[in-house]
Amino acid sequence: MIATYSHIPVLATRALDLLSPALQGDSPVLVDATLGLGGHTEMFLSALPALRVLGIDRDPEALEQARERLAPFGDRVMFAACRYDELGRALDEHVAQEAPGAILFDLGVSSLHLDKPERGFSYSHDAPLDMRMNPHDDVSAADILQSFTETDLADLFYRLGDEKLAKRYARAIVERRLQAPIVRTGDLVEVLQEATPYALKDKGHPAKRVFQALRMAVNQELESLARALPEAFDRVAIGGRVAIMSYHSGEDRLVKRELRKLSTSSAPAGLPRELPEHLPSFREITRGAEVASAEEIASNPRSASVRLRAGEKVKEVTR
Repeated sequence: MIATYSHIPVLATRALDLLSPALQGDSPVLVDATLGLGGHTEMFLSALPALRVLGIDRDPEALEQARERLAPFGDRVMFAACRYDELGRALDEHVAQEAPGAILFDLGVSSLHLDKPERGFSYSHDAPLDMRMNPHDDVSAADILQSFTETDLADLFYRLGDEKLAKRYARAIVERRLQAPIVRTGDLVEVLQEATPYALKDKGHPAKRVFQALRMAVNQELESLARALPEAFDRVAIGGRVAIMSYHSGEDRLVKRELRKLSTSSAPAGLPRELPEHLPSFREITRGAEVASAEEIASNPRSASVRLRAGEKVKEVTR
């Protein structure tokens, strides 16, 4: 199991620096809303001896491995098998009415998914075209490729993958599926490679953005985040902090919009005096989106696309 835990959590030290001021006292609670293999949680528990953590993950395999990894911390760790947009229910079940001091999101795909080819997330290995973070969910990547129209596929690849050849790839997929369903990662990679113009074949792997878009669609990542952010901002304690690491421009836009809205006065223009109800509920504690250093990227390539934003709650949110 040691090899399984060799992954490096992204911006772990920076996340600890940002959130630890809100995790002081006798028995503070951190919500790790994307527990994965538990790398961030392990660092927080080791650094803050009084801390308790509620770890949330939709993937039963990730939860099982995280339980083993975090077993030395005993009952300081609680586990919830659900998506992060069910954060409120998880809090109600595990910490009752206690408001957490901090909430951490590390979005995107985890090391577990990429390192296990049979899960179908990687375009580097032939495997069933699955990509479900929770294997019990209904829709797989193969289902999307079979059921979406050419227009819908092109929109998906462009919107979630920023793929410039979205229309070309969608057309090639629809033509291939008329012959047989595309059910393996190797089949999809072959279709995409054949559809890529020769002049672009050395401009990066043609499957990278398409696989990203399919993964995000299968797991409803943007939709889940849009529901989870208001819940996190509402439920964190006054004086508490929320930090979000995103890896996709759409994710970062959602985070930026929500945090800026809560960190801006709602006073109408021209009002002579700002009333208490117009004061912002949060203050931003990062300057825009922070990125990983060159040193971290060199040691942990997954951090190359990370964007980190964080805020501190200064009063209750009014909606």
